[in-house]
Amino acid sequence: MRYLTAGESHGPQLTTILEGVPAGLPLVAEHINVELARRQKGYGRGRRMQIEKDEVKILSGVRHGKTLGSPITLVVENRDWKHWTNIMGIEPLEEGAEEEVKRKVSRPRPGHADLNGAIKYGHRDMRNVLERSSARETTVRVAAGAVAKQILAQLGIKVAGHVLEIGGVKAKNLSFSSLEELQEVTEQSPVRCFDKEAEVKMMEAIDEAKKNGDSIGGIVEVIVEGVPVGVGSYVHYDRKLDAKIAAAIVSINAFKGVEFGIGFEAARLPGSEVHDEIIWSKEEGFKRRTNRSGGFEGGMTTGMPIVVRGVMKPIPTLYKPLQSVDIETKEPFAASIERSDSCAVPAASVVAEAVVAWEIAAAIVEQFGQDRMDVIAENVEKMRRYAREF
Repeated sequence: MRYLTAGESHGPQLTTILEGVPAGLPLVAEHINVELARRQKGYGRGRRMQIEKDEVKILSGVRHGKTLGSPITLVVENRDWKHWTNIMGIEPLEEGAEEEVKRKVSRPRPGHADLNGAIKYGHRDMRNVLERSSARETTVRVAAGAVAKQILAQLGIKVAGHVLEIGGVKAKNLSFSSLEELQEVTEQSPVRCFDKEAEVKMMEAIDEAKKNGDSIGGIVEVIVEGVPVGVGSYVHYDRKLDAKIAAAIVSINAFKGVEFGIGFEAARLPGSEVHDEIIWSKEEGFKRRTNRSGGFEGGMTTGMPIVVRGVMKPIPTLYKPLQSVDIETKEPFAASIERSDSCAVPAASVVAEAVVAWEIAAAIVEQFGQDRMDVIAENVEKMRRYAREF
């Protein structure tokens, strides 16, 4: 499975085309719209989310509520487009009209793609860069992830994400008994945090950043339960599933780091406190006594829950801009201000769920059948039974 996305932040729409989704998967717009709505929520979000109400249109690849096996086209319209038709229009400008186009960007923001992208593609108006490099693009990545979640749900695989840290405030009470409990609590939290005491402090940190014209980042965690043993491979670097997930996490806008299980803490511990002891029972077969590895060994799943965390830096668009240099005059200026969030970590946890779900679903589809959901489900169950009896 693979997908491509297209569209600009203030263009008419965002589009994704999904290839390789198996036939026979139940899929309706509401499966996707639920995830799009989750992405739009979150304390610290800017005014753009008050303008947009993201809803998907399924334009191909689905008939009567089930996938056909052919490419699926998903479209999300930008409601704000009506205010940007002159600025972002597709038709060529009349001679001499270039100066009439408003909101030209010549002052790159530190921490954004503006300057690098302008140099790479030769753009003198950096709006050509920021429109595509905007995190608005993650809207259709969440749509793609919603389809992946449908695949996983058919196989009894559960996915949940939550926020562990915002602006240095860390969640400490994480004693949830199930992913259902985690989801039930975090879906009601403005910052998607299970720890209610930390939730309040996180919101205060966001308020403080907003008051100061600043932004703050944080850490999100995604947990996946029910993935059978041996998904992925050790035989080539580019077939290791944890490597694919790591790449997907870091591909999310503003994400700068990723870890599995105890992650970077493993560098500070002896091996006896890092590796997971293997146990066996007649009922369940082989298991790990702990899950410090986060569900992976040798690029393959162990059958334990997959636990992956991502680090999101503060958004680079600030209302108290850092110094930059105008690319036309070469004079120092405060960087350009675009409408933005003071904190998008809660929304980013939903995006992280989506990209992790996609990579796991793609690996399972490749390994267990590819074309038909019923065949994939049968083969996954065979693998689970084989692993129990091994």
